[in-house]
Amino acid sequence: MLPLEGIRVIEIAQNLAGPYCAEILAHLGADVIKVERPEGGDDTRGWGPPFLEGAGSSFHAVNLGKRSIAVDLKNPDSVARLLKLIDEADVVVQNLRPGSMDALGLDGAALMRRNPKLVYCSLWALGSVGPLKDRPGFEPMVQAFAGLMMMSGEENGPPIRMGTQVLDHGTGMWAAIGVLAALVRRSVTGRGGMVDTSLFETALGWWTIFYAGYAVSGELPRRHPTGSGKLIVFQGFETRTGPIVIAAGNDRLFAKLAVALGRADWAKDPRFARNAGRYEHREEILAEVARIVATRTKGEWIDILEAAGVPCAPVNSLPEVLAQPQTEAVGMLMQVPGLDLRLIGLPIMLDGKRPPISRRAPKLGEHTREVLGDP
Repeated sequence: MLPLEGIRVIEIAQNLAGPYCAEILAHLGADVIKVERPEGGDDTRGWGPPFLEGAGSSFHAVNLGKRSIAVDLKNPDSVARLLKLIDEADVVVQNLRPGSMDALGLDGAALMRRNPKLVYCSLWALGSVGPLKDRPGFEPMVQAFAGLMMMSGEENGPPIRMGTQVLDHGTGMWAAIGVLAALVRRSVTGRGGMVDTSLFETALGWWTIFYAGYAVSGELPRRHPTGSGKLIVFQGFETRTGPIVIAAGNDRLFAKLAVALGRADWAKDPRFARNAGRYEHREEILAEVARIVATRTKGEWIDILEAAGVPCAPVNSLPEVLAQPQTEAVGMLMQVPGLDLRLIGLPIMLDGKRPPISRRAPKLGEHTREVLGDP
């Protein structure tokens, strides 16, 4: 039995963060009913190419395990039918433009008056309070606004966007965590509650370690393309056949690295023996490590470093990741029911098993009659 079996979630959300939150709940056993516009549905249905069964691949990625109903939120009769569904629901997840749900009478306060046991979760761009609370926003905008782009890339280079949807997916995760916490509290108090999170708050959360250093020292964090701005040696280096990452995260590991590189003397050199010294002389030590690493192939260095007990990894492309035996072993790639397609499942296991993908992403309005009955 999955932990959320018997929990019904109404998702009034689109794009990525809100749907990803609801997909997490679906993987955990909840009955997720996705509310979509009759004309076109969730915007991600059109995000392509590539397309599969008329929907963009992004839609399939974050809408597994759900049922779809087509509801015209501009039609009072349709909203009334939706309200009856929400009256019997456990959770609402919404990320519409600020003010939209209030205008429809579907805001949290209104719905919780009707259904005091409801957990109402909102995902915003910049937050539920403050002077910018009403502004919409997408991932790259918030990465820029929150400063994440300025912590990515070369130290003196241009700002760089983080490659994956770290804010959309991160916010979806925080929202799901909040929903789960509210459901646990409801089991004690009998009452639901409001959960709010945003892409901006998620971005600030990713600053945690960097901000601590800034708060203590007053110094801005150093940008670093592949590793840490504080730990030396802890980054990527080019070999003769491609890059690897070396993560000598403490002085003991650096001493092992020094031996593996044929420079055992570094571990006794006052400039390099301690991380503080390596940080002060970082240009010198990193240049020498780079010179040595460039003399052998990627495979040779992985063998040497692993034998020496130095944490390291090849920098893999996506096909190389998929070809790794470890990828197959952890079972994250899961068969989508009814499709010749495997997608990424939930990154947790319960009692040693990964929650299954219960159903493919729904077609637009596929379950309207099943859920709402005849109009």
